[in-house]
Amino acid sequence: MQATIGAIRPLDDDAMAAARAHQARLTKPAGSLGALEGLSARLAGLAGVFPPPLPEPAAVVVFAGDHGVHARGVTPWPVEVTAQMVANFLAGGAVVNAFARQVGARVTVVDVGVASPLAEAPGLVDAKVRTGTRDMTAEPALTRGETTAAVQAGIDVAGRLLEQGARALVTGDMGIANSTPAAALISAFTGADPATTTGRGTGVDDATFARKAAVVGAALDRHRPDPADPVGVLAAVGGLEHAALAGLILAGAAHRVPVIVDGVSALAAALAAAALAPHSVGAMVAGHRSTEPGAGVALAHLGLEPLLDLGMRLGEGTGALLALPLVAASVRVLHEVATFDSAGVAEK
Repeated sequence: MQATIGAIRPLDDDAMAAARAHQARLTKPAGSLGALEGLSARLAGLAGVFPPPLPEPAAVVVFAGDHGVHARGVTPWPVEVTAQMVANFLAGGAVVNAFARQVGARVTVVDVGVASPLAEAPGLVDAKVRTGTRDMTAEPALTRGETTAAVQAGIDVAGRLLEQGARALVTGDMGIANSTPAAALISAFTGADPATTTGRGTGVDDATFARKAAVVGAALDRHRPDPADPVGVLAAVGGLEHAALAGLILAGAAHRVPVIVDGVSALAAALAAAALAPHSVGAMVAGHRSTEPGAGVALAHLGLEPLLDLGMRLGEGTGALLALPLVAASVRVLHEVATFDSAGVAEK
């Protein structure tokens, strides 16, 4: 983990300047591609070269884990659904699979902390650190050793996918009750009140929502996690999938490839990654704005503007996958669009 963090560098100013200058000479009005122009310049800065490589092919990694806080009644869904959805991912029947096929991305599922035993299957990576977290309202969810092991699992999976040719990483997650620790992480890293960061997750009723917000507040009051100690925050109130997602983001930043970040759980992990390595934010592309309130808090803290706002809150990596063609298109412009000079088009 420390070697990965040490490899993360700031964005390259010269490459970004070259991208901006090139955008100004393309056969279109200046600024007419809006946010895509800034994104393409940032991706040049990330790669450290102009033009940056196309972010293709992409790999979406769905980290799966269970949560001891489930016992506090924060969701009506049974804990067994996590393992059942892992089987659905592996069979290709989930929304993340459909969206991945649509955009040509590869799906990898990683068991980093599912409570139920999972049989070996193509596309499943066994990186189980433990069978779910502990109840964060009673004790720390993880030990520091378990937390760093989960971060390292994310780093290792990302490294293998990049070695196999992936040029963009997409965050995915699965874990019944994981929006509860996500809210706790976001509050811990941003200082926001749990009432602001806690959402309805899968669509819980008013009584469950109130209980969920109280649980988040109780866990934070018990542990008082210090945002200057990101591993400690993850250990106190995080999930194994959150820690692994932080590792994935760190690895993408170290290898200077974009990481398209999904919803509230991925953004909670992104806050942890940013606390561990502030320059890792340069590799993050916010795929969409989840309707979970904590997602907006995290986006504002990271200074990221999402590419899409579709009222989604599924997780799995779905919103990030839908944004992937926009990320690729922003770079393709730099490779393929003619300049005024080369096309013989008069400027104003």
